[in-house]
Amino acid sequence: MWLQQQWYKAYLNPLLLVLFPLHWLFVVVSSIRTRMGIRSSRTRQSPVPIWVVGNLTVGGAGKTPTTLSLVKWLRQRHIKVGIVTRGYGGTGPFPCLVQPDSAVEVVGDEPLLLAKQTQVPMAAAPNRQQAVELLCQQHPDLQLILSDDGLQHYALPRQLEIVVVDGERGFGNGWRLPIGPLREPLSRLKRSEIVVQNGNSESPLVAEAMLFQLRPCGWYRVSDGQAVDAPQYIDLACAGIAHPQRFFNTLKNLGYQDFSQREFADHHSFKAADFAAVDPDQCVVMTEKDADKCAGFAKENWYYLRVEADFPEQFWQHIERQLHRAKIV
Repeated sequence: MWLQQQWYKAYLNPLLLVLFPLHWLFVVVSSIRTRMGIRSSRTRQSPVPIWVVGNLTVGGAGKTPTTLSLVKWLRQRHIKVGIVTRGYGGTGPFPCLVQPDSAVEVVGDEPLLLAKQTQVPMAAAPNRQQAVELLCQQHPDLQLILSDDGLQHYALPRQLEIVVVDGERGFGNGWRLPIGPLREPLSRLKRSEIVVQNGNSESPLVAEAMLFQLRPCGWYRVSDGQAVDAPQYIDLACAGIAHPQRFFNTLKNLGYQDFSQREFADHHSFKAADFAAVDPDQCVVMTEKDADKCAGFAKENWYYLRVEADFPEQFWQHIERQLHRAKIV
């Protein structure tokens, strides 16, 4: 947690220079893996086009909401789309199909969220190519596959890259791991067809980026997933995501001000003990990604807020052109 806080400061903390040898090791190893992956992908062909949604930095930038919006729009066009994902936080075994009733500890929190909301064919595996092969075997009628994350998984052939930029935190101190949050240099953006920025519409970080916002779209009870009215007040807000403050700020923008905040590590495996000090009468709210891991012990007055990505028409025009280019429509 401390290290990530240092990454997103405007200056380089001198204490991070002790990590300089590891930084250069990461640069060398990632460069070798990139070349090997690109060489490997040239020998592979996918039976259907693959579009990758990813980012350059560690942690959440809005990839999953972007994937959700893409699937919703594509299904409205009657395009048969599937999703592959890493299954981060899940125990597997991989590759595996992800169903809306899959166990969160097996497939991971973000894959389960995607499966529940989209209801489209989905597979998970750290090796995305294995996930693609399984998905195509089980669903040979697919017209398009979206890879949720996987920008740096170069062994996976792709026809389109959509890079999501965090408009609030940007690229941090501009250094690559582990001194900074970057997985690849900023020059990598030039090789991607579409760049979108989540938030901070007054200051585009990349000239060609199309701006979008995460919009709250409904409250739900954690214990059973049922839609509910917005709570009148909040006692505790908790978040086990990469950028918890974004969630807390969203709540404040909705008019909730006087509530306690608890931050957990991204993909935190929630247990009842995490809430042992919470009074049963207190109203607790969390992100949708965290809710599935708390459903088994959640109280009736625990809720989660669903958000969706709101893209400009320009973005969908780009997607339309890509569909024609891929001869999907």
